[in-house]
Amino acid sequence: MISKSLAIDVLNAALATGGDYAEIYLEDTDSGSVLLENGKVETAGRSKRYGAGIRILKGTASVYGYTSDLSKKSLVSLAGGLANRFDGKRLFTVAKIERQRVKTVNRIHDHIKDVPIEDKIALCRECHDVTAGVDKRLVRIQNSFADDFKKIEIFSAEGEIGKQFENTEEHGRLVMAALASDGGKIETSFAGPGRCDGWHWFSKDIDRKTIARQTGEKAIMMLTAGECPSGRFPVVIANGWGGVLFHEACGHSLEATATAKKLSVFSDSVGKQIANPIVSAYDDGTIPNEWGSNNIDSEGHPTQKNQLIKDGVCVGFLVDKFNGRRLNMPANGVSRRQSYRYEPTSRMSNTYIAPGKDKAEDIVKDTKLGVYVANFGGGSVNPTTGEFNFSASEAYIIRDGKICEPVRGCTLIGSGKEVLMNIDRVADDVALGQGMCGSLSGSIPVNVGQPTIRIKEITVGGRGGRLQ
Repeated sequence: MISKSLAIDVLNAALATGGDYAEIYLEDTDSGSVLLENGKVETAGRSKRYGAGIRILKGTASVYGYTSDLSKKSLVSLAGGLANRFDGKRLFTVAKIERQRVKTVNRIHDHIKDVPIEDKIALCRECHDVTAGVDKRLVRIQNSFADDFKKIEIFSAEGEIGKQFENTEEHGRLVMAALASDGGKIETSFAGPGRCDGWHWFSKDIDRKTIARQTGEKAIMMLTAGECPSGRFPVVIANGWGGVLFHEACGHSLEATATAKKLSVFSDSVGKQIANPIVSAYDDGTIPNEWGSNNIDSEGHPTQKNQLIKDGVCVGFLVDKFNGRRLNMPANGVSRRQSYRYEPTSRMSNTYIAPGKDKAEDIVKDTKLGVYVANFGGGSVNPTTGEFNFSASEAYIIRDGKICEPVRGCTLIGSGKEVLMNIDRVADDVALGQGMCGSLSGSIPVNVGQPTIRIKEITVGGRGGRLQ
């Protein structure tokens, strides 16, 4: 996107006042989307975005700025303006830049951006028709398909020889949402399979008709659900999207963004037991073509499989370059950002609880009385304390080892520390679920995941009285 000679000029302008690291992040993104409301096209089109972000580090201080003007005058001016926030003398001059090899995690051959928009509309309309055929009480059905193709170029220097990285990122996501209404009751259901892959995955590989049908069926089912009981009792959480509880209540607290500033409940936990010994957890940005995977992170580091918890013991954090300076830990390939408008920081990618030795059906069978949570809706977390409350969008009562009637209004209340220690069963059926995670560096695609687990006791909120 820019020449090496220009990159050298910009980096040297950034380093003029004693910065020990400078970075140019360039982006060119081609995005497209279609949205259907009850089978009719509401919006359809493509857009382009390009620009550059410049960051300078000096010890444990950082400055960042961005621009959509990639001319030499603009970039050198931005770099110089950022450098003026420091007061010091140049430590080194960048003399040359060497291009770095980038591994390929996500191999894509049939790029979604090249698919005619009519094909994407037809895909969404097919899903609508399946959902609409479930029940007439489905009064609003939304179907959308979004994709983006992003070209990235990074120039960085912390010595006389700078580095150049080039990367491409491609995401596609098919979203299905249904709203059911009957007798004053309203219930919703949502599914959003996504992947860093080509058009074949959406048009051939996934069973989109089954997903579309289930989206409608779940919304209808919840119309007749009774209120969830309240109290403290066992809760079994399904695999896949159930991992959002771990992501929010524990994962964010293991990011260096929080731990480096002592703002996390787990800030001083490395080497200490924070979970039941049957619990291990990873963040893995190297799973081929997964929603949260990438070839490199936003600083040019290769993505990695990072273990966070091993047999209940915290063994590491998710560390970006800047916060690694505060922690005295090396960066481990997790620095991410939404776009050039955001300064990067440590973020999750594909985060999951590792498989255990149990079978999911045995965990349910061995639970005499409790709640089975199949899916979550919204929630809130305090990352400093780890305290949370999460509402379940799909939940059932467990009686005598069987999943029985559905319930609505189920809320799980607790803390990350409590949940991790109270997990007493872990199955072997790990699955992942796609979502968007918002934090300091914007909204990014992440996978949450886990096998079926049981929390032996947790506070459940609901209006259905005592569990019996």
